Amino acid sequence: MHAAATYLIAGLGNPGPRYQFDRHNVGFMVGEELCRRHGFPKPRSRFQGLTAEGSIGGCRAVILLPMTFMNLSGKSVAEAVRFFKVPSDTMLIVHDEVELAFGDVRLKEGGGLGGHNGLRSLEEHLRTRDFWRLRVGVGRPASGSRPLADYVLEPFIEPREEVLSLVERAADLAEEWLAAQDGGACPA
Repeated sequence: MHAAATYLIAGLGNPGPRYQFDRHNVGFMVGEELCRRHGFPKPRSRFQGLTAEGSIGGCRAVILLPMTFMNLSGKSVAEAVRFFKVPSDTMLIVHDEVELAFGDVRLKEGGGLGGHNGLRSLEEHLRTRDFWRLRVGVGRPASGSRPLADYVLEPFIEPREEVLSLVERAADLAEEWLAAQDGGACPA
């Protein structure tokens, strides 16, 4: 039980307007949606990222958007983990997932890296794969159409309403994950 725990929700992505609506930045979008929903203060620069602290359903939560670029996300997350003394089971990493169809959103605890460089960086800096992941489906490019790295660094082609709905569903699932922690007994 982590009755007085701080829960860390890290949305992975790349900083700057050039990447803002790319598939790889869906983690940032979910983090921003959670901040908006729960009235978190404006994020501030800390831990090589942008952080906002507040409460979600009575749980103390930190939203982190690493500004180290996706492939070095672990550096930022590890700094926050050390500062807040966050155990891996009170951490949720939100990231794009090409192995899930666009619109599919799933929670997973631990597991493989699936070739995701952001997750690889997290494993390198945290020295574990045993953290919760919120996998946000962005789909795969048509077979042989273009390299996967180019695909995830392109903006969504789906209608804006569908992308916003995907982000909202992912934020809903993050809230459900948080509510389920400690049997829903976060202190108010």
